[in-house]
Amino acid sequence: MAIISNATTIADAGAFSVSLGDQVLIKSFVLDNVSSTITLVHGSSGVVLDDTYPFYRFVFTSIHPGTDNIDFQVNFRDGGSAYDAPKTTSSFYAFEGESTDSAFSYNASFDIAQGTGVQGLAGSLGNGNDESASGELLLFNPSSTTYIKHFMAKTQYYNRSNYSQIYHIGGYCNTTAAIDGVQFSASSGNIDSGTIKMYGIKGAAN
Repeated sequence: MAIISNATTIADAGAFSVSLGDQVLIKSFVLDNVSSTITLVHGSSGVVLDDTYPFYRFVFTSIHPGTDNIDFQVNFRDGGSAYDAPKTTSSFYAFEGESTDSAFSYNASFDIAQGTGVQGLAGSLGNGNDESASGELLLFNPSSTTYIKHFMAKTQYYNRSNYSQIYHIGGYCNTTAAIDGVQFSASSGNIDSGTIKMYGIKGAAN
C-alpha cells in the first residue's frame, strides 16, 4: 500500500518497512510449566548475541510462577559456562494496593555492588490465577571487549499482596569480556506460563 498526495507517491509499504523495521525478532519462547531457568546463548538454538546488533531487547509477558512469593530474575554470562558476570546495579519501585496502600521507594534489596549473583526483576511475585509479571530488559553493546556492558529493565507485575507494582532497574556488567549469554529464572519452582521474546535492535550502520 502506498501513500499518495496530489497523484504523487510519497511513501510506499517497502519504504515504511525499511524505516520501521529496526527491531528484529531473534528468538521466542512459549513457557508452559518449564524449568525455573530460561537460557539464551549466542550460537545456540538460533540465538544471536554478538556485534550483529548494537543492543538487544528482551520482552517477557505474563510470567506466571508455579510457586507463590518468588523473585523473577536475570543473570549474564561473560565467557565460560557460569552465569556470574560481576554487576553493579540500583533500583527503585512504586506500588498501589487494592486497599489504596501505596509507596514509592529506593530498593536496596535488589541492588548489587560488584556482585555475581542474580539481578532481581520482580520481587514477591504471586502464583494466583490472575497474578503475573510483564516487562523488558535492554542490553547494550554486549559484544564489546573495550567497555563495560550497560543494561536496564522495567517490570510491571501483580505482587502476591495484591499490589500493582513496578520496578526500574539499571546497572552494568563490570567486565570488558563479551556477554554471550542471558539467563532468566525464578528463585524457586517452575514457570507455569508466559512468553519471552528476544529482539536485535538495528543501529545507524545496520
